[in-house]
Amino acid sequence: MATGIKIDLAAERALAKDFLNNFAGLRGEPKYLNILQDVANRKIRSVQIELDDLIHYKDVDEEFLQRVTENTRRYIGVFADAIDELMPESTEAYAVDEDRDILMTQRVDESADGGADGTDPLQRMPPEIRRFFEVYIKAFSKVTPLTIRQVRATNIGQLVKISGIVTRCSDVKPLMQVAVYTCEECGFEIYQEVTARVFMPLFECPSQRCKLNKAKGNLILQLRASKFLKFQEVKLQELAEHVPKGHIPRSLTVHLRGELTRKVAPGDVVEMSGIFLPMPYYGFQAMRAGLVADTYLEAMSITHFKKKYEEYELKGDEQEQIDRLAEDGDIYNKLSRSLAPEIFGHEDVKKALLLLLVGAPHRKLTDGMKIRGDLHICLMGDPGVAKSQLLKHIINVAPRGVYTTGRGSSGVGLTAAVQKDPVTNEFVLEGGALVLADMGICAIDEFDKMEESDRTAIHEVMEQQTVSIAKAGITTSLNARTAVLAAANPAWGRYDMRRTPAENINLPPALLSRFDLLWLILDRADMENDLEMARHVVHVHQNLESPALGFAPLEPSVLRAYISAARRVVPSVPRELEEYIATAYSSIRQEEAKSNAPHSYTTIRTLLSILRISIALARLRFSETVAQSDVDEALRLMQMSKYSLYSDDRQRSGLDAISDIYSILRDEAARTNSMDVRYAHALNLISRKGYSEAQLKECLEEYASLNVWQIHPSTFDIHFIDA
Repeated sequence: MATGIKIDLAAERALAKDFLNNFAGLRGEPKYLNILQDVANRKIRSVQIELDDLIHYKDVDEEFLQRVTENTRRYIGVFADAIDELMPESTEAYAVDEDRDILMTQRVDESADGGADGTDPLQRMPPEIRRFFEVYIKAFSKVTPLTIRQVRATNIGQLVKISGIVTRCSDVKPLMQVAVYTCEECGFEIYQEVTARVFMPLFECPSQRCKLNKAKGNLILQLRASKFLKFQEVKLQELAEHVPKGHIPRSLTVHLRGELTRKVAPGDVVEMSGIFLPMPYYGFQAMRAGLVADTYLEAMSITHFKKKYEEYELKGDEQEQIDRLAEDGDIYNKLSRSLAPEIFGHEDVKKALLLLLVGAPHRKLTDGMKIRGDLHICLMGDPGVAKSQLLKHIINVAPRGVYTTGRGSSGVGLTAAVQKDPVTNEFVLEGGALVLADMGICAIDEFDKMEESDRTAIHEVMEQQTVSIAKAGITTSLNARTAVLAAANPAWGRYDMRRTPAENINLPPALLSRFDLLWLILDRADMENDLEMARHVVHVHQNLESPALGFAPLEPSVLRAYISAARRVVPSVPRELEEYIATAYSSIRQEEAKSNAPHSYTTIRTLLSILRISIALARLRFSETVAQSDVDEALRLMQMSKYSLYSDDRQRSGLDAISDIYSILRDEAARTNSMDVRYAHALNLISRKGYSEAQLKECLEEYASLNVWQIHPSTFDIHFIDA
């Protein structure tokens, strides 16, 4: 005991019982008695004692709290004994665990009949075998978590709180808690409590009857009557920001028991509180280790830093905030501008990245065929256009994200590697970056620097969303339902205007067609734009924040909450829009056929991309149906992704914006064989080409003054005067 004072266990148990009996929650109801009632009704299987509650209880002094934190293992037993005394009768019918309940009833009857020899401690039923719950003690929520380096020898036996990233998880296995034997001679049940990972089984019956008869009764281990716990071993590694310069990250073994198993997966950033304990080596290892013992953390509670979208539970104020945001007409722009506000411009790129976070629902057809809902985006651009910064920010916002670079990752590093398990010496599969990013985002920087053989590993993941493995006798398929966000430079480092787009992009058509949006970001010299950008960068450098946006940018936590709410909506495409989408797709194909140098490879995947982006836009509005405006915005984003190329084509063709808009409208009138073009349709056509409404109005006024067309005074519809 850390305090060195002899403790009266009966008094400690009475205080624990008093606390559990009388502690009132926020609304004044008995918090722990309600939990115990749920345990009795078999709704939950764990009781978590929070130190935050203990500190607020009137009869608990600081010394008791100190004893609980410094000798936690002992006090788990104290609280468990108190719970045994307080456990109420069940008030609801529950599913019976037949084996366990029948055995328990039989044991209780036998002990009541005096079947067991009460003087023999090994025949007394241990309280653990009766319990169908586990007790955990949760550390103070306000305490700053330690890094793995800060946990020292003085912390042994104490409750500590550690933050880190989970690097590997073992399978969940049964761990024996109480071994039960039956004697062949006297027929008594003998109980043996197991407190460590290994134990020495009993072979001879130690009961009084066998000793009197001098019969060495043979003991048979009854697996069905023994009690097992779920057990999982996890490796926790230091976070990159906690590692001192020049050092490598340290790791710590964590043991998860009972209800805490299956709570974490590799790649999760977590905060764990638990008891820091030594673990002596056994067998041959003990001879080599001598007096050295290994250490581990016995977990008591787990907190995820970033919850998955599905597990996100909205708090009261968050729900109100989301409802307020949803009613805002300009939410699409506000959310996109809240992504990396320190980065200047790139409004449309940020909109595309917002839609990548939202995504569309996965479709499963009746025959089992799957259509992916995740969007894949490739940002290709000149050096210095903040591609990597955008990638890092998206990984920060996404609840599950993995960042990797093209040169730093191999084919097996992205998909899955076969490794030898150090414990069992068997071959096991170790998931790569794409498997770790399942149901999240995988950002791959320097995509163009990857080896061609490694890049082909991504093809299957991007469309089928699985990783198929046939190595070392392991044939399996792993889920990789991930959205791929790639950043690449053009073939010659910078975009070369003298070469075709296909030569500059230099990615195989099979890969290009899998990206929903291939965004070309070219670094152009423009006096006004460069001045604005320079001012913005200097402001960020001086003040460490972005200039005023006209509204308060939303925090990443609010963004996550909004996106998690939006992802619950499953919009459908109405029948009246089907023809409109089909016509838009066929016109994109026709345009590509006319141009000699294709800017992208338009396949039927492009049509699915239009649908996915439209559904993601409908999700942002919490709408159950896709509107025509969503389809128009999806087409506009696809057009804007090549905007920098079109702007250069216009300069070379000698057309200014006004003339180009006029030619677009004239071609549309000729195509439909009509003298009229509606204003809304005209605006949609020119916005796809990257022009603004102001430029359209300027064009209408200029050509109206030349008597080329007439403009309706209220609706601004266009009527050509001369065919």
